[in-house]
Amino acid sequence: MARRRPMPEGERLTPDPAAALPATTARPGRVLALLLLIVVGTVNYVDRQILSVLAEPIRQDLGLSDTQLGLLTGLSFALFYGVMGVPAAMLADRHHRVRLVAAACLLWSAFTGACAFAGSFLHLALARFGVGIGEAGGTAPSLSILADYYPPRYRPAVIGLFTANGPLGVFVGASFGGWMAGQYGWRAAFLAVAAIGVVAALLLVLFVREPPRGGLDPASAAGPSRPMPLGPTLRVFMSRPALRWLLFASGVAAFVSTGMLSWIPAFLMRVQGMPLAEVARWFGPAAGLCFGIGIAGGGALVNWASRRSLRAYGWVPGLAMLLTGPTLALALLAPDWRTSLALMTVPMICSTIYVAPALALVQNLSPVAARATVTALVLLAFNIVGQGGGPLAVGMLSDGLAGRGAADPLRIAMIALAPVAALSALAYFALARVVLRDAEAAARDGL
Repeated sequence: MARRRPMPEGERLTPDPAAALPATTARPGRVLALLLLIVVGTVNYVDRQILSVLAEPIRQDLGLSDTQLGLLTGLSFALFYGVMGVPAAMLADRHHRVRLVAAACLLWSAFTGACAFAGSFLHLALARFGVGIGEAGGTAPSLSILADYYPPRYRPAVIGLFTANGPLGVFVGASFGGWMAGQYGWRAAFLAVAAIGVVAALLLVLFVREPPRGGLDPASAAGPSRPMPLGPTLRVFMSRPALRWLLFASGVAAFVSTGMLSWIPAFLMRVQGMPLAEVARWFGPAAGLCFGIGIAGGGALVNWASRRSLRAYGWVPGLAMLLTGPTLALALLAPDWRTSLALMTVPMICSTIYVAPALALVQNLSPVAARATVTALVLLAFNIVGQGGGPLAVGMLSDGLAGRGAADPLRIAMIALAPVAALSALAYFALARVVLRDAEAAARDGL
């Protein structure tokens, strides 16, 4: 029998913190909680994505520029979403998280419905501000709930399933929203998805129980910790290089992925001549499937690879972002919308692989008493840099190039995302070099 090669010192695993837990760690109702949180999260992403899908008819109806569209799909939403995410997460670390998520879902659904009555850029921007404020109470508290339903060893895969709400939202937003707009107009599409959100919020508050905090983490098995104030939470965050690199790498990756997602429908319709009905028929399923593979697959892949080395939390998303740039440029240079959409499947998968590993790493390196708050700090980068910066930068560059008489300015503006993807890859590779040290420090500190 061949002798097993000893694992090099730098590749040795940090001991699995879940090994110290009792064998019976299953929480009653955890599958139902996961499913309903996925539903609420899907509504969250539908409300974000539907404006991107309907960008062209809205632009024509309200007379908007690409910069204004970039503000509406990006910064007007992301600024309030990101800034309000921290206080919402601090509430989640102190109060009933399930009720908080349900109330947030009701709030963002109401403002999504308000988008249907907009008559100008200002009206639509104000409604998007409200959507961002409401959605700030969704993701970080939901992840905190799931971390108390599932032990550490399952979190990358579970969070990968949860964050599949993004591709589901893309699919529903593009397919259902595009169909509703084609049949009844873009205003009716906003009203329809708002009604779905109200139903989802009611189901969540009726059927999901608030789990005990921290019982599935070994350091917290004896009882829950008191919530940490913001100052100590920030000090813990900044003391761990892996979290600092994650903040930068994930923010830049989100800049690329949301910049792509927000402008692909407009690119296919405006530059490649794809009809709105075909966007609903083909882009919705293709984007939903690709983002689903990327997000859920990224979580599953890191869940498997991290058993050999925790450096997988950096290497897997880093390699994926390295592939995103050239494959995106190739898709944008295709001669027609059919070829372009087919080639676009590769960067749509690669650009979302980072999401589940990033959120799982935050859960595993964060103190239980501040888990939602630390998650919100990372989501702040996701949204201010990514959601806010990506769509706006593409829109501004497109307008600037159009003003100089460039042919296909939107195509050129989107190709400019390719080198940004390479920058994200380098940051993830830097994260891979320090993640082992930080995991060991978190284990010593007892999270």
